[in-house]
Amino acid sequence: MRTRLTSALAVLAALAFVAGCSSDRVSDASGDGESTTTADPELSGTVIVSAAASLTDSFTTIRDDFVAEHPDADITINFGSSGALSTQIQEGAPADVAAFADTTPMTTLRDADLLAAAPKIFARNQFVIVTQPGNPEGITGLADLATAGVISLCVDTAPCGRFADQILADAGTTLPEASVSRGTDVRSTLTAVTEGDAVAGIVYVTDAVSVADEVDTVDIPEEANVIASYPIAVVAATASRELADAFEAYVLSDAGQAVLEEAGFLAP
Repeated sequence: MRTRLTSALAVLAALAFVAGCSSDRVSDASGDGESTTTADPELSGTVIVSAAASLTDSFTTIRDDFVAEHPDADITINFGSSGALSTQIQEGAPADVAAFADTTPMTTLRDADLLAAAPKIFARNQFVIVTQPGNPEGITGLADLATAGVISLCVDTAPCGRFADQILADAGTTLPEASVSRGTDVRSTLTAVTEGDAVAGIVYVTDAVSVADEVDTVDIPEEANVIASYPIAVVAATASRELADAFEAYVLSDAGQAVLEEAGFLAP
């Protein structure tokens, strides 16, 4: 009897040991997940970003930083006037993400159901007068532009041109048409000053910062200035939605915002 009892106890102990081992294995598989969690699939594919010319430096840096984190991602950026880029997208030009210097061309895309989701404001910008080095014409404010010589402004279909016209009108300053040179976007407008084709121009603060050693600046009073809001959105026609969403999120992230802040942009 004692032998049979001892044998039975031994069997029960063995079964308990096996059950315990089995239980441990289940616990490892369904516990905190550290031993079974796998990394998210690496982002890959190609997206085209249509971005305002005033974003050239900052978005080039953001793109490079993003690709450094996601080597299988291919990000091509098409820089230009926001108005022209919006028109291109409306006409079917390839684009996966749009990032503009004004809400108006983005609203046009939204109203045409060409966006995958609502736009988000990721930065703001304002304007400044730029002059040739040393400010040879002695420009001290907007009124001086009327008699200073050739003044470089963006075309009025670009946000930088429309806003510059608004600033001048609000200040009661009229420039002779013969004295106005119009650039296709803010970069070409700025180049007219840096290359000596214009004595001064009105551009975004961030563009003036990008060539700080090639121009002098004259502040525009706050009451006469304009603050431009920069929206970003994924285009509905994208074939790379995951990658497009990820790039938009990166622009809005702390890392993307740090690049924009360093370039002189205001917070959203």
